[in-house]
Amino acid sequence: MGCSSCGSEGGCGSADRGGCSKSGSCSSYKLTVHDWLKDIELPHGQKMFDCVEVRFKNSRKEFYRNVDDLSLNVGDVVAVEAMSGHDIGTISLTGELVKKQMRKNKVAFDSEDVKKIYRLAKKGDIDKWFEAQNLEKETMYKARTIAIEQGLQMKISDVEYQGDKTKAIFYYTAESRVDFRELIKKLAEQFKVRIEMKQIGVRQEASRLGGIGSCGRELCCSTWLTDFRSVSTSAARYQQLSLNPQKLAGQCGKLKCCLNYELDSYVDALKVFPDNNIKLKTAKGRAFFRKMDIFKGLMWYSYESEPIRFIELKVERVNEILALNKEGKEPQDLMDFVEKVIEVKQPNYENVVGQDSLTRFDKPKGSGNKNKRKKNNNRKPNNNSNGNENKPKTPQNAGGNNKGKRPNKNRKPNNNNNNRNNSKPEKS
Repeated sequence: MGCSSCGSEGGCGSADRGGCSKSGSCSSYKLTVHDWLKDIELPHGQKMFDCVEVRFKNSRKEFYRNVDDLSLNVGDVVAVEAMSGHDIGTISLTGELVKKQMRKNKVAFDSEDVKKIYRLAKKGDIDKWFEAQNLEKETMYKARTIAIEQGLQMKISDVEYQGDKTKAIFYYTAESRVDFRELIKKLAEQFKVRIEMKQIGVRQEASRLGGIGSCGRELCCSTWLTDFRSVSTSAARYQQLSLNPQKLAGQCGKLKCCLNYELDSYVDALKVFPDNNIKLKTAKGRAFFRKMDIFKGLMWYSYESEPIRFIELKVERVNEILALNKEGKEPQDLMDFVEKVIEVKQPNYENVVGQDSLTRFDKPKGSGNKNKRKKNNNRKPNNNSNGNENKPKTPQNAGGNNKGKRPNKNRKPNNNNNNRNNSKPEKS
């Protein structure tokens, strides 16, 4: 993914501008918002909205007010107000679209909770910010060791330092309530900073850490998904999926969020299908449901006396049989409702131009003659010097001009040819 400040895939590597580094530490691609109002000019006399969206580590975003009317663009690194001291973040959104995002996150425009932007980050601020980022991984490993020594049933999944290196936020997951008062004292003595513990769920943990899903793409929760709706096993049942926990669970261990994406379409399609528990009554016997194809609108039934035999019926035909059963009527056989498909024989154009084999030009030329020569060389030699000695002499062999022709038994011998050499020239 490219940097939001420069657009380069490998990273801009410009620490002075506040851009990402080429080491891959840029996380600006998480939960990005396309500013479709960027090229639209404001009406004459209207000022730009004074709030901006600032992104911090991973997916943490907050809104800040530009009280000093600074010229801010997407990708600029700014120093913002914090509970104590200041924090460093990257501007991810400006303009009128920030209003939409604040409404979506239920943040009032005139709320006092919206803090202000101090200034554009200086060289010293950015250097201190990078030093704090380099301490995060080592701090997380040490904090996990201390938590294990304390015997706490919790998992510290991420650590985020404040831009001025005076505070550290520890994100953790736990199945039950954890008393971490003693842990905070130990961490404060170890790292010499103020400690804040923040509990998150397993879905929020996957959103912060990111990863690759079974579909081969980045996790939806770390790229664009912000609202985590509850996912139940009924979503898999509606879509005719096997209830296999290993396939239905995501990176977080919960059911995949994508099970809800097409659920509404499946629910609408299943409205025309009858209840699977209802059996079809016919004169031949009762038939029970076996399986269905939602997209093709097909259902398969089997007689109780013939459970191996599957009978394919369309949904309209099944509803028609059920309507007859409600009236007290029973059809003769389900096979009377099977629609016969007439297959139209398609003309065969495969061998019109002789292109039946894709490898017909791959054979080397003259391979057949070489094989024949090899066979002739391997033949045993004949002791007879003349191969025609044992053959009976026929007019074909006697006459040199009749080679390759069959002798004609009814043909009279030509004496002129035999006496040609012995004849003497006549005297004139």
